[in-house]
Amino acid sequence: MTVEQVAYRLAEYCRKEEFSQAQKELYAAAAVSIEPFEVPGFDKETVGLAALKEKDRKFNAMVESRHGSTVSEPLIAGNAFCFVLTMDLKMKGKDREKMSELCVYTVKEGKIISEQFFM
Repeated sequence: MTVEQVAYRLAEYCRKEEFSQAQKELYAAAAVSIEPFEVPGFDKETVGLAALKEKDRKFNAMVESRHGSTVSEPLIAGNAFCFVLTMDLKMKGKDREKMSELCVYTVKEGKIISEQFFM
């Protein structure tokens, strides 16, 4: 897949909140994920697809309910792309909120090798 194809495919998965399927199809085995800050129970940097899947599982366990996600059109430059992801969530023990983040991805040989989030 080209960088553009990966970008639009990932955006579509995110719109449908199919994050696990996106990882399975689009991510490299050694992909890296970098969060904007450390959260208790999560590392700032996660390495490897198995660890990314575990991170996704832990995050989903913290979510009480989902009320939709929006994704901007991807911006693509060379082997990288980004978009804004906004999730309307109710986390367990918290009020419902909209969380927006800039998601930046790097692609190599048709797979996402890194993701970094900015809030």
